Amino acid sequence: MRNLVLACALLLSAGNAGAAVFTVYAAGDIANCADPDPRWSGAFETGRLVERELAANPDAAVLALGDNVYRGASLQDFIACYGPTWGRFKDRTYPAPGNHEYRTPGARGYFDYFGKPAWYSVQLGDWRVISLDSNLTGAARAAQLAWLRLELDTRPARCTLAYWHHPLYSSGGHGSISVMRDAWELLHRAGADIVLSGHDHDYERFAPQDAHGKLDAAGGIRQFVVGTGGAFYTPFRWPLQHSEMRDNSRMGVLKLVLGESGYSWEFLEASYDGFPNGQPPDRGSGQCH
Repeated sequence: MRNLVLACALLLSAGNAGAAVFTVYAAGDIANCADPDPRWSGAFETGRLVERELAANPDAAVLALGDNVYRGASLQDFIACYGPTWGRFKDRTYPAPGNHEYRTPGARGYFDYFGKPAWYSVQLGDWRVISLDSNLTGAARAAQLAWLRLELDTRPARCTLAYWHHPLYSSGGHGSISVMRDAWELLHRAGADIVLSGHDHDYERFAPQDAHGKLDAAGGIRQFVVGTGGAFYTPFRWPLQHSEMRDNSRMGVLKLVLGESGYSWEFLEASYDGFPNGQPPDRGSGQCH
């Protein structure tokens, strides 16, 4: 009964009663097939979790947050390692590339496997969802920013989610990476609500912030780092300001229920082994600006 009440509360907080909702499952840092058999990888476990969730929700989608496959991220790596794990729901996946994808020149393995451009947007329910490439430099990076500016100016939306690989804010081993600060500024001005990233192999949730680390409860963007797709754990360095939840003790995915005017989140663990450090998986809700 308690779980039913909680589920109803989260659903209502994600939008008005009766409003359409859309569910996404997100994680990065996924398929690291050190063993030739992908069934012995963390990605196989997280993939099974996502597959079960998708079977129960035929309209849901998956966001892959970069470093989607390891080794050299060649097309063969995607076929042999990502394919038997998260590739089972490739047709429902909207990916973004990570730095490991670019170990193959031009990230050709990634682009050939997924057939997606470097940046793009999709409409999922009432939400505008934007995938960006945080590896770009020079003219390509400028072109992505120009596209993002135009996208935000010409296609206004009440609720917006953006995702890319390198987190602007992170307490993990790689730390905060500023390469996407200008994209965050554009998104913040447009009233975006959520940014998802990976790169550090942990889960971390931040309070809504602007592009310069300032708390902005009314209009800031809430960032989730979800580098828990199956690769391996990495340590936290030191907690950043406005970091509200941190966990590097379990693999899993972030479930987001996107409603007409708000959202709920819950971190789903791939396999149950108790609650390390005494903390249950993270869950909560928020409203669009």
